[in-house]
Amino acid sequence: MMTLQHLEDAGATDRAMRILLIEDNPKMTAFIRQGLAEHGYAVDVAMTATEGETIATSQDYAAIILDIMLPEGDGVEVCRRLRYSGRTTPVLLLTALSTTADKIRGLDAGADDYLTKPFEFEELLARIRALLRRGQAQEASFLRFHDLQMDLLTRTVKRDNRTIRLTSREFALLEVFMRNPNRVLSRTMIGQQVWEMDFVSDSNVIDVYVSMLRRKIDRDFPDKLIHTIIGAGYMLSPSEPSP
Repeated sequence: MMTLQHLEDAGATDRAMRILLIEDNPKMTAFIRQGLAEHGYAVDVAMTATEGETIATSQDYAAIILDIMLPEGDGVEVCRRLRYSGRTTPVLLLTALSTTADKIRGLDAGADDYLTKPFEFEELLARIRALLRRGQAQEASFLRFHDLQMDLLTRTVKRDNRTIRLTSREFALLEVFMRNPNRVLSRTMIGQQVWEMDFVSDSNVIDVYVSMLRRKIDRDFPDKLIHTIIGAGYMLSPSEPSP
């Protein structure tokens, strides 16, 4: 369960591929969270309307998956209040309510899409990708740094025109670096973006993944791009930062 303290401690960098899931069914939550994690998304979970609205208005997300029938409130009203507050985050309503009137009510409240239960996970994934593409119309879906290129839509990475194969987690980690070039990223900041909010900051998992990413990104190239900043974290830079 997330707390306001988690939110206050979150890093200020862009939330790369982070999704908020507001759903009170534990089995459904675990199913969606695991499936999205396997495709490189970091998923934060809220289990009531109140908690979901608080988190959604305190953090930036790539998308929100929002159940309609929730404890402490109605998901459609949560969506409506998010829009009134100026939040433009893409919202996918996920619910067992399937009548045309239900769909119209949700879309009129500001939702971007609507998926009824039960559903195939691949359809949910495709709808999320479509929402993210719409959001990316206002920002680059192609990131470039030095001779390194990342296509967010095809999820491909090239360096000096050579394709580099990454796992979903390595791709998410590299995306964080490429959205924050020449900036020191602490382990906590990286963990909160690539993993979930309850990431354990004293774990060595960040160092392990950065090491694996370095082998793929830097090993076969003369110019090293990922650098360790002793006592602070890591930085994506075209040259070794001065001490």
